[in-house]
Amino acid sequence: MSALPMEGWLAAHPPPRRIALFPVAEDTGYTVEDWLKLPESGERIELIDGSFVVSPVPRPLHAVCAGGLRAVLTAAAKAAKSDLVVLETVGVRVGEDSLIPDVAVVPRDLAMANPAVIPASEVVAVAEVVSPGPSNRRRDYEIKPPKYAKAGIEVFIRVEIEGTDVPHVEVLELGPEGYETVGQAKAGEVLTLTKPFPVSFDPAELFEA
Repeated sequence: MSALPMEGWLAAHPPPRRIALFPVAEDTGYTVEDWLKLPESGERIELIDGSFVVSPVPRPLHAVCAGGLRAVLTAAAKAAKSDLVVLETVGVRVGEDSLIPDVAVVPRDLAMANPAVIPASEVVAVAEVVSPGPSNRRRDYEIKPPKYAKAGIEVFIRVEIEGTDVPHVEVLELGPEGYETVGQAKAGEVLTLTKPFPVSFDPAELFEA
């Protein structure tokens, strides 16, 4: 018996057409409005400088760390009776970009309104867990922080999960020239933040979620 399909089978059963994930961009690049129209794909898609940047699903350790940071910050917010809430992987409109920080701190009433994207003007802090790979490191060190700073987000937290004595947490606050490091600690040390609410923790706790 031949392994080839019967004559006329392909004509009667054509292969499915490829589905375009993105619309064709204008000469000026994609917009936030284009980003909002994207279908659900199971991937993290950010809009940076008019281009869609697709990141793979985070690895388990990355997810554990982001969840641990959210848990630590949420407990501190509740202890301070803050009206802020800590969220993971939400869309934030930063100028003409749509970024997706690993963790964001926003007003609770805004979160409960369930907007499709949160304006950066309403975000008081963001955090990025650095993923492996040079492109990811460049995004979390060189590309996204200046955008967050320009948008006026007061606190930026960066977490390293590769190397020795990890997690290593760096806290930056907005100054006259952009973000300035105000604190950092590795596993086994204690890091204290005063913004967006008081909190002290050992970065090792982020792996205990």
